[in-house]
Amino acid sequence: MPPLRGLVDAGFEVPLVVSGADRRRGRGSALSPSPVKAAALDLGLAVTDRVDDVIGVGADLGVVVAYGRLVRPHVLAALPMVNLHFSLLPRWRGAAPVERAILAGDDETGVCLMQLEEGLDTGPVFACERVAIGPEETLDELRARLVAGGTDLLLRSLREGLGEAWPQQGEVTYASKIDPAELRLDWARPAVELHRVVRLGRAWTTFRGTRLRVLRAVVVDGDGAPGELAGTVVGTGGGGLELVEVQPEGRRPMPASAWLAGARPAPGERLA
Repeated sequence: MPPLRGLVDAGFEVPLVVSGADRRRGRGSALSPSPVKAAALDLGLAVTDRVDDVIGVGADLGVVVAYGRLVRPHVLAALPMVNLHFSLLPRWRGAAPVERAILAGDDETGVCLMQLEEGLDTGPVFACERVAIGPEETLDELRARLVAGGTDLLLRSLREGLGEAWPQQGEVTYASKIDPAELRLDWARPAVELHRVVRLGRAWTTFRGTRLRVLRAVVVDGDGAPGELAGTVVGTGGGGLELVEVQPEGRRPMPASAWLAGARPAPGERLA
């Protein structure tokens, strides 16, 4: 259950929701609301894209989830806020904590409820819960579990009281946004690293000059040259990556075996 609906269903009053401004979300499309704004309107809640509008609404506490912008001190002075962050702080502060945890090969991540400060995810922590990362788990699957666990943590903390927060302890790392170039599969890298990129859901390579998205893959033994196709197994800088599901440019997702049957790669032909 998403945090917004969880708060409403639990009986908490939500006088105002702040989300991004309406924007075009597809080529040539009309302006459309963010998913958060759409959900808020469905719940009959007031919505704005100006964070300063929270001043004076009569709320006791603001709840921030993946807002993506810093909240200025004058707003925090008027309304204390907590932030639900999807990492084990201070590891992976920033915009893409779930993606970075997967790419780094972390065995676990978590969700922390923290006091919001002007700094980037620097505030003291009220509560954290650890979550193991499955070796085949995709970004969407892991994020869904974190959202569900984070919503439970938030509601439990609000019902029982936030208590005292403690300073973050440990090595600080930052989770910068994923650059599109990071999603291109570099076949000179080891298969285990490429598999992590595939798990993010937008990995791609090229075949005969056109883009091929790799939607699902598994790590297998292999000793082919980087990018070389041996059936559904692609050679890498260490081991093999077996293609399970792909999407050729301009076509629907399909089993990798079906794509190969149509493409008929020549011996030694490579992905690039």
